[in-house]
Amino acid sequence: MMNEITNRFEQLIESRSWKIAKQELATLEPFQIAEIIGALSKPDRILLFRLLSRESAKETFKHLSYDEQEEIIEGLAANVDNVIGLLNDLDPDDRTAFFEELPGKVSQRLVQMLSAEEREIATRLLGYPKDSIGRLMTPEYVAVKPYYTVAQALEHIRRFGRDSETLNVIYVVDDSWKLVDDIHIREILLASPDQIIADLIDSRFIALNAYDDQEVAGELFRNLDRVALPVTDSAGTLLGIVTIDDVMDVVQEENTEDFQKFGGTEGLDLSYTKTSLAELVKKRAGWLVILFLSEMLTASAMGHFDEEISKAVVLALFVPLIISSGGNSGSQAASLIIRALALGELKMRNWWYVMRKELFSGVLLGAILGIIGFVRIWVWQEAGLYDYGEYWVWIGLSVSVSLIFIVLWGTLSGSMIPFLLKKVGLDPATASAPFVATLVDVTGLIIYFTIAALFLGGKLL
Repeated sequence: MMNEITNRFEQLIESRSWKIAKQELATLEPFQIAEIIGALSKPDRILLFRLLSRESAKETFKHLSYDEQEEIIEGLAANVDNVIGLLNDLDPDDRTAFFEELPGKVSQRLVQMLSAEEREIATRLLGYPKDSIGRLMTPEYVAVKPYYTVAQALEHIRRFGRDSETLNVIYVVDDSWKLVDDIHIREILLASPDQIIADLIDSRFIALNAYDDQEVAGELFRNLDRVALPVTDSAGTLLGIVTIDDVMDVVQEENTEDFQKFGGTEGLDLSYTKTSLAELVKKRAGWLVILFLSEMLTASAMGHFDEEISKAVVLALFVPLIISSGGNSGSQAASLIIRALALGELKMRNWWYVMRKELFSGVLLGAILGIIGFVRIWVWQEAGLYDYGEYWVWIGLSVSVSLIFIVLWGTLSGSMIPFLLKKVGLDPATASAPFVATLVDVTGLIIYFTIAALFLGGKLL
């Protein structure tokens, strides 16, 4: 369906049917227009965006990716008035998020283009620490006084609510602008016109601090059924509000960064398409070098047991099986724990609970793989697919018992490393799957050959 609509606008642009294109754009929602713009070529994107009404342009801009937003600004740069109009019309939080992605000099130049009022707001929001809630908040909300009647409050909402980010929640402040409470618009609408707002509130509210980390907002929105939360300073003065859509954008960015780290690379500062080749190599080379040097220890471990391998070459057949099982179990455990920590399901104090749980999980998972490994050796021996020799039972036991201990070690390592990293102040996501797998590879070989030496000593060894 969207492909047909996009093709339609490509034809209208090619035939320069601007009037028809403008009329048809007016029938679409901003998110649909954003999808169409994303599918068009760069020149066509600019042309189509110029056809939007002022309000539609503002809403559509919010749904575009950062790369597309930057292209639009560059395309409108020939007409400074268009750029100024668009930036002034954007909601402060959306504008701040856009400015944050730009180089400092560029964002400063764009800030200077804003009207005096909007420039003051932008400067204040950009003055908060990076990744703080102050960068996310918008000053566009409706606040009433406790002594207003419901009729006065409704009149106030009609007068100032047009530019509010949300009208679902109305904020109650005293004469010093300190937050007293928040109240759902439904309660005001259903109340008697003569009632006082103070009679409708209970002064029980949850507010964010402007200097809190943005992750705090993400946790609160996950736990509360709210579309917006108030933001105050340390004195309790209402500064703005944060809406759930802005928080979800931040959560998505943080998840992306965590996925990148977990894959064994540093988080990208820009999108993949905007990151240069040199920067991409730089972000990935560090971890690859560390992992490569760590994997060298695997060769060292095998070298330490070269005498055992030379006497029982059959042991080398199971090395890939052994180390991959340990690495996989470690990566599984790390991914589960890192996600649970990110969602707030687990806290630092829960490490002993996790260790106990993963201890039993590791033994059971290792036993399952160990049984399968022994059955595999038995079937191959009995079916004549491979001759493991007269001590095949002991070889099978060596592999099976090794799998139990290696999977157990991998599970415990993968589950405890995120806690250890968080304890020393590092991001648990840096406990990447390659890192855990490499650690378990090296130690797994030592466990495997040590157990093999115990079972096969005096027989093959």
